[in-house]
Amino acid sequence: MKAAVIHTPGGPSQFKIEERPIPIASEGQVLIRVKATGLNRSEMFTRQGHSPNVKFPRILGIEAVGIVEDVPGSSSSTTHIKKGDKVATAMGGMGRDFDGGYAEYTVVPISQVQVVETNLPWETFGAIPEMVQTSYGSLFIALKLQKSDRLLIRGGTTSVGLAAAALAKDLGVKHVAATSRSKGREELLHSNGVDRVYVDDGDIAKQIDEEGGEKFDKCLELIGVTTLADSLKCVKQGGIVCQTGIVGNKWSFEEFNPMEIIPVGVCLTAYSGGVDEFMKIPLTEIAQKVEKGKLKISVGKVFTLDDMVAAHEAMDGNKAGGKIVVLT
Repeated sequence: MKAAVIHTPGGPSQFKIEERPIPIASEGQVLIRVKATGLNRSEMFTRQGHSPNVKFPRILGIEAVGIVEDVPGSSSSTTHIKKGDKVATAMGGMGRDFDGGYAEYTVVPISQVQVVETNLPWETFGAIPEMVQTSYGSLFIALKLQKSDRLLIRGGTTSVGLAAAALAKDLGVKHVAATSRSKGREELLHSNGVDRVYVDDGDIAKQIDEEGGEKFDKCLELIGVTTLADSLKCVKQGGIVCQTGIVGNKWSFEEFNPMEIIPVGVCLTAYSGGVDEFMKIPLTEIAQKVEKGKLKISVGKVFTLDDMVAAHEAMDGNKAGGKIVVLT
């Protein structure tokens, strides 16, 4: 099989397209013929060498969609998945503890495979699993989003931010606002369900105050600690901020004083969903809404496996305007 393999941490050019044996599934595992894989920033960090437990060479990719090729064994735990099913998989050590989705085939535990009934094109289906898992989990598990809420998405033009806006509008949320560093991204955000766009100057709380605006009930923080303190100021008492993303490429505060940073009565939580959360996401329901045009999924750029270097260069440049998907 063909695979994009990284032997040494570094830039996008570290990827080498190689021929590898097709992996063999054991009982309790599924062999998937990968049709598409979405790119994620966590893979960029792994590529750069920031995932300390990852051993190289490694086939990266924390998610994949495709067709089941083999499900060894006949125990009751495997009967719900059969050869030929369309499936999605994510997390659980993919691309880190074992080889992931940047290949024509991957083997994963059956416990992290969802059968999905969909006729979506592979590039659209491939954009869904991890992006939707993250946005859905952040909104409905961590933030407990309600229709009556005013929601702020910090980092709105990220793939997760765009998906979150679409999911919030599908719920019927009263008001959705989002930030972008560029005024030129307003049309993109509005087309995904955003009502109000803030050009991010690092002080959104001041912009809200100056225009006499109402603070938000919920805030999805996708930039990270570089903007978290300001995002906390944008939320009213009783509201919640969920730290999910690290687009700002900074993992932690040099000094963190909760009593200075967290306003009185504002709640701070986080979301980093794993296999359990992924398996609870209603992927078939979401995919069918996308098929019917009721939910928008923004696919930014599509590449082939041979173009993995270019795909990662696009991710590094933050200019995709949606999810980057690689077809295998």
